[in-house]
Amino acid sequence: MIALAAVLSLVKVYKLPWGGSITLLSMVPICLFSIKRGFLAGMAVSFVYSVVQLLLDLGEVLSWGLTAGTLIACFALDYILAYTMLGTAGAFRKHGTKGWIIGCIMALSLRFLMHFFSGVFIWESVGEVWGFETSSKYVYSALYNGSYMLPELVFTTIAVVALFKLTPIKRLLVAKAG
Repeated sequence: MIALAAVLSLVKVYKLPWGGSITLLSMVPICLFSIKRGFLAGMAVSFVYSVVQLLLDLGEVLSWGLTAGTLIACFALDYILAYTMLGTAGAFRKHGTKGWIIGCIMALSLRFLMHFFSGVFIWESVGEVWGFETSSKYVYSALYNGSYMLPELVFTTIAVVALFKLTPIKRLLVAKAG
């Protein structure tokens, strides 16, 4: 699932200029794994996935000319903590489809929060985002990170529910989750 998620993350539907993108359902495999195997296994796999994502983007991140402290904070918030949050999707797995939906929404919302905090405390960007001018780093970070995380949340949740409804996949996923 880590390999599948990593490959899907390379297929970018839309890439933002300062990091972040809408991908081809790259978080679905990690969320499905977490739902199938549970919270702890999901957290372990999502942590490994966070390291893979960091390694995939390492060259780009190093080219930004960040100080050592800022670089470490960026690694922690934008990669390790953000992608590890995907493991929380399995927290409500025993509650059926509603639990899958709640888990996916929670996991991607927590990932959004990590990027939001990074935007506020590391990047501190202000200015125009999507035609909206703001002098608040909080508003800027919410708009910027929300512009790719909200579609990712919607698409991931729909894909997980759709896969749950497919009988062969449902049997495969529910067999171990119950």
